[in-house]
Amino acid sequence: MASGFFALLDDIATLMDDVVVMSKVTTKKTAGILGDDLAVNAEKATGFVSSRELPVLWAITKGSMLNKLIILPIAFLLSAFAPWAVTLVLVLGGVYLAFEGVEKIYGVFMPHHHENDTEIKPNDGEKTILDIEKKKIKSAIFTDFILSVEIIIIALGTVLGKPILFQVLVVTIVAVIATVGVYGIVALIVRMDDLGYRLVEVNANKKNILKAVGIFLINALPWVIKGLSVIGTIALLLVAGGIFVHNIAFLHHFLESIPSLLRDFLLGLLVGLAALLVVKALKAIRRLL
Repeated sequence: MASGFFALLDDIATLMDDVVVMSKVTTKKTAGILGDDLAVNAEKATGFVSSRELPVLWAITKGSMLNKLIILPIAFLLSAFAPWAVTLVLVLGGVYLAFEGVEKIYGVFMPHHHENDTEIKPNDGEKTILDIEKKKIKSAIFTDFILSVEIIIIALGTVLGKPILFQVLVVTIVAVIATVGVYGIVALIVRMDDLGYRLVEVNANKKNILKAVGIFLINALPWVIKGLSVIGTIALLLVAGGIFVHNIAFLHHFLESIPSLLRDFLLGLLVGLAALLVVKALKAIRRLL
């Protein structure tokens, strides 16, 4: 009886070791989307009154947790009863990632105005500010939903074929890391300038390193967000290309002579460009009708 109990504990320990190892591998595979998720949410969580930044971020975090509670059971059901659908969703998600990456590049060279963009102005009343906050929170949660689908499906694709319990543990760990890690870092980023202002204020009449650090933090925030956006865009194309190569056998064999990093980037770029042209053509047709 005792030996059976210890054997069970040993099996559980072995399972958890495997889960931890695979969670690390899976997190690396989803790192590109996590980087984009971080950049997007850092951008969406800024631009509020200082006292409202953390409450807004907490509202987005709760929405992200709810998103994952909805997505995870559906993903596990697909894995159990229609594993082919996971690959299909993975490839379709790759097309979306590639499209999003190319659209960001297109937006840099061909800037266009978004009618729904909202910005809080100093003379806005409390009601107006709250309405704008609600719109931005809803937009951030919707974006998080799309990114969460991609993160979870990519994570699930990594452990496809493993026992369902193993899949549940690994993908759930990745989902928790995606939520806690991303929004924890976002919270630090959006408070960078506040910490900077505080350091400058405390050392207003001094010339010391703390004041210099404060000025650096204030000036660095916009560059950090822009840097994350650039890194996130490149990561989107790399992740998308990697999805196509690993899930479409023809591409894997046809392009195996090209260095993997260059191959994934070019493939993501080409698919994203094709997707962008299709979207532009559909919009043009819609305007003509």
